[in-house]
Amino acid sequence: MALRGKTALITGAGGGIGRALAVALAARGCHLALADIAPSGLAETAESLASSGVRISRHLLDVAEPEQIVALPDAIEHAHDGLDVLINNAGVAIGGTFEEIEPRDFAWLMDINFWGVVRMTRAFLPMLRQSADARIVNLSSLFGIVAPPGQTAYSASKFAVRGFSQALAHELVHTRIGVTIVHPGGIATKIASSARPPKAWSEAQAKKFNANFEKHLKMPPDETASIIVRAVERRKGRVLVGRDAQIAAAMERVFPVSYWRRLNPPRKPRPV
Repeated sequence: MALRGKTALITGAGGGIGRALAVALAARGCHLALADIAPSGLAETAESLASSGVRISRHLLDVAEPEQIVALPDAIEHAHDGLDVLINNAGVAIGGTFEEIEPRDFAWLMDINFWGVVRMTRAFLPMLRQSADARIVNLSSLFGIVAPPGQTAYSASKFAVRGFSQALAHELVHTRIGVTIVHPGGIATKIASSARPPKAWSEAQAKKFNANFEKHLKMPPDETASIIVRAVERRKGRVLVGRDAQIAAAMERVFPVSYWRRLNPPRKPRPV
């Protein structure tokens, strides 16, 4: 897929993987519609690309607000005269076990991570159908392949994104729209520090959760974005980003029930 001259819409473009994707796409001559809930991050991303030579538009967007999504296609059409690539990247996290997470917080996460993807896809499919060569890129997660304890809400959302994307790809197989599902492993973004803690947690519990989470976030966002953009160019349907995602996917395929015990064997007590 040749990206030069095409237009891509990225949600969650104000930082992390979203910003890195904007940089990688701009380097290929792809015009950008940048969407994010945070105006400061959105402005920083746009300003960092001011000399890129591509057309850039900024759009304040909360993917949990259906009215904002419904209004967005007209704004994109006005700014860019069409769309070729939709990247559903925006996402949030929450800590705690299923019993610790309040229903409203579980629903909050699903509304962003899953329903945001569904709403954006529904809103932009008609515009993508007008493109001669279009692609939808949905970010799932390593936790959309394996489901660790303490990640019931996040895993539920990312497994849902995976299933939705695979079924959608099968429905669109005879069209000019392709679908890429991305499973990043531990990427060095702010997702841990911005994760919503359960209300029952103390400040110390929340800090411990963030610290443990962040230990596994190692791959730089720019490296992640490079892998994703190359996969789009090659029209790949599935992308495992990082060795941790590759290992976990292999273990889940071979040991679909016992993979977590094998990935995290119990520690043996040290001899005294």
